[in-house]
Amino acid sequence: MKNHLKRPVSPKTWIINRKENKFTIRPNPGAHALANGLPLGLILRDKLKIASTTGEIKKILNNQEVLVDGKRRKDHRLIVGLFDVISIPLISKNYRLLVDTKGRLVLIEISAEESKIKISKVVGKTVLRGGKLQFNLHDGKNIVTDKKAKVGDSFILSLPKLEIKKILPFKEGAHVFLVKGKHAGDTGVLKTVKGVEATYSARDTDIDTAKEYFFVVGESKAEIHLGKTLEK
Repeated sequence: MKNHLKRPVSPKTWIINRKENKFTIRPNPGAHALANGLPLGLILRDKLKIASTTGEIKKILNNQEVLVDGKRRKDHRLIVGLFDVISIPLISKNYRLLVDTKGRLVLIEISAEESKIKISKVVGKTVLRGGKLQFNLHDGKNIVTDKKAKVGDSFILSLPKLEIKKILPFKEGAHVFLVKGKHAGDTGVLKTVKGVEATYSARDTDIDTAKEYFFVVGESKAEIHLGKTLEK
């Protein structure tokens, strides 16, 4: 696989200057699809502007702690995906990767306290010996537990241990965040689910969209900050 990616053909979900240079950082294959994540080096260099070159970013990653979901990472090509938490003790800042209302990947600054949790969506499950369940999460992680949950539910996980603090059911009344489609970046309250479609309410309007686009982020209200992004 090539180590670089031409800027003009990079995913439309990336907010980058496509004419500044010919190439940008290509992330290594990981838990997220190319369009659903950003390379860690690009986040540090182009988004947070901690350094101006990839070489400087490599030195920072080798000499300073940069945490993704509570674990130190040194690979500047690591793909950071939706709802991942980035913590940078060097500047005492914490961020979460989300999508904006144009479907683009954006960083949300969060508090140190909120950086200790992550919300992950259940996308599959398997029954193991002994009756325990293995849940497959949207970010490639797997959790084995005797807790009960359904595909479409979300877990609030502690970082970095990934202990389940709370289960957020995908049901009527849940607070949801849209991660894809023309309503990406919107939030509201889940109203009904019918087959592969679902309806949510936002700004006194009921909106229909695909069920797979929903991400439960709370029961009566969001458990994480979904506010102002760092992008313009």
